[in-house]
Amino acid sequence: MEKIKVRGLFCIAAWIFNGVGFAVFVLGLFHAFLGEPEANYYSPQKWDFVTQEQWLRWSGFEVSYGLACLGLGYLLLRYANRVPDWVEREKSESQDPFL
Repeated sequence: MEKIKVRGLFCIAAWIFNGVGFAVFVLGLFHAFLGEPEANYYSPQKWDFVTQEQWLRWSGFEVSYGLACLGLGYLLLRYANRVPDWVEREKSESQDPFL
């Protein structure tokens, strides 16, 4: 018999989703209220290449994507409480250590 840790996989995935979601959410808020596209630095007039409406649409996408990742991470953490810590199974007869 061999023991396989199961709950840790869900927790690791949840923390990755939470980290990425938080970073994208904060970046989206920054872009919505303080940031501007780099095209504004090189164009003759501000908001010439990328309109302000397009920029706000993009930052709204960033905010919603970040919130979706945070929600998925939260659900994975909640689901991890229902999964057992360890699962035992029969040891395979294969010589390959990755199978």
